Amino acid sequence: MADVIRRLAVLDWVRLGVLAAGLLCVATGLLPAEEAVANVRRIGPLLLFLAAVIVLAELTKEADVFDVLAGRMAILGRGNYVALFLLCTAFASFVTIFLNLDTTAVLLTPVMLALAPRARIATLPLAMTTIWLANTASLLLPVSNLTNLLAMDRVELSTHDFAARMWAPQAASIAVTMLFLWVFYWRRGERGADRYQPPSPAPVGDRVLFTVAGGACLLFIAAILAGVQIGAAAAVAALVVIAAFAWRDRSKLTWGLFPWQLLVFVTGLFLVVPTLSRYGLDDLMRALVGGTGDTAGDYRAAAAGAGLSNLVNNLPAYYAGERVIAPANHDQLLSLLIGTNVGPLITPWGSLATLLWFEWCRRRAVKVPMAKFVLTGLCLCAAGIAATVTALLLTA
Repeated sequence: MADVIRRLAVLDWVRLGVLAAGLLCVATGLLPAEEAVANVRRIGPLLLFLAAVIVLAELTKEADVFDVLAGRMAILGRGNYVALFLLCTAFASFVTIFLNLDTTAVLLTPVMLALAPRARIATLPLAMTTIWLANTASLLLPVSNLTNLLAMDRVELSTHDFAARMWAPQAASIAVTMLFLWVFYWRRGERGADRYQPPSPAPVGDRVLFTVAGGACLLFIAAILAGVQIGAAAAVAALVVIAAFAWRDRSKLTWGLFPWQLLVFVTGLFLVVPTLSRYGLDDLMRALVGGTGDTAGDYRAAAAGAGLSNLVNNLPAYYAGERVIAPANHDQLLSLLIGTNVGPLITPWGSLATLLWFEWCRRRAVKVPMAKFVLTGLCLCAAGIAATVTALLLTA
């Protein structure tokens, strides 16, 4: 037990603290037990999905799928930075949309950081591509972000209907992100070179695991597009890959695969935020968001979601805003969702993905200029939300 405690990182203690605070709220009666049970039941299927998709993504990385794809992508660019930029943004967007933004932050970030020295590419442009698109490319599908799952449940949309409603906002968000990435991080004056050296192909350790893991990811994507319940689709895909590793490389199947930190953190938030909402947070959000579902109310909801996300994290920000928006105001709720997905780009704690990304940058000794991170994130937040909400309203 002492060894386990010593291995806990600072973020782990924060997550455990959030859960402890939530349980204390229930034990003291600040949050009625009935409401606490209802909240936990609501997020139960979401936690199943989150656990399964993280295990699927982690084992897919262990099977070298991400490394091979990133290496082939750099080879395909043939030393041309414009081609590499387009390929990297497409890759990060694809992973975020279909495998969740935390997958991009946790698993794609180290792959991209490892690619940089192999191809003699500046590290910061690759790092910023992963974290910005982890947030801004997380609007299209329910699986892309935990907040999307909550919103889809609230507005009672199927996966297809949700994607049909959010395709234009997602396209606008990615387009603005690409523009700001190029101007602030990828252009010649920022990256510091005219061309890069294409790397040699990344080796594949086990062809069977590589094939099974890649096939399981495609199976998962096909299942969610076919309308299969996302928790079940993720669980089946994860079980397929677990079975393959049990056969070929059992040493990789450790308890460290299970994302208990995320599950603890999310559960704690859904106990703490409702408690705060009962004692003043609802009034604050109502004042920020407003009670009308008109165009001004939609933009206010997005701005409030972005502002609160950068103060306390996007998941509690979405949940706090959702509580004060009338169920019939679908556009206002989706505008809030845009604010909490596209907006948390300014502070290191704006989203869980950003926190995880900073941890990887620290491990790989990647220097992130904090002033530039904040200022460029502020610019993208403002422009991205304006463009994305406008796209949402124009396609209503």
